Amino acid sequence: MWDNKPPRQARGNPADARTSRKRKRCPFTALGIKNIDFKDIDTLTKFITERGKILPRRITGVSANHQKRLASAIKRARHMALLAFVAEN
Repeated sequence: MWDNKPPRQARGNPADARTSRKRKRCPFTALGIKNIDFKDIDTLTKFITERGKILPRRITGVSANHQKRLASAIKRARHMALLAFVAEN
């Protein structure tokens, strides 16, 4: 009864399966940075959107350990008024 069905096709584009994406490396690990300084505003602003939100790991490629440290450094910089909480209109 069910033997007549053709095999199921894999989802998505078959070209996607053949091409592999380059894995993102943690920029802090690549540069050998162990401590993220909340006073280094230039580095912190690379990981914040224009509206002031912290970018997620899947976008930036930051490791889990560094993402936690990065988030606390951004929050500390906001509290010390080095970074804005929200973007100005």
